[in-house]
Amino acid sequence: MAMPKTPLLTTDCVLCDDQGRVLLIRRGNEPFKGAYALPGGFVNIGETVEAAYRREVLEEVGITVNELRLVGVYSDPGRDPRGHTVSVAYLARLPDAPNPKAGSDAEAAEWVKDWRVLSLAFDHAKIIANAEKMPKVR
Repeated sequence: MAMPKTPLLTTDCVLCDDQGRVLLIRRGNEPFKGAYALPGGFVNIGETVEAAYRREVLEEVGITVNELRLVGVYSDPGRDPRGHTVSVAYLARLPDAPNPKAGSDAEAAEWVKDWRVLSLAFDHAKIIANAEKMPKVR
């Protein structure tokens, strides 16, 4: 039996600190080159979504994360202009807010207090808003 054609699987990485800031990158590639976005990317074959989250955060902002909380699954067929993707978004709270170092396909990385005034790539504003509604757990 032939494998069905399905959406590509991605992960989006919400990282927050105790000051209410969100870690955002500036995209180095199209689509949305130069736009603010969450770190994230495609899940590799043989990789769990959680492992992909940790890998993408390390590659794009140079930060190691451990504990993750599921924010949601985002599957709108129009969320990515390259084609249908499904993103599994997680939240990691980093109380000490380590300094990010842009890498991989990120032009820059920075902690942002008022992300709502920015135009974010993809559906990342929705993902961050959903993450902010989650109860804080310590």
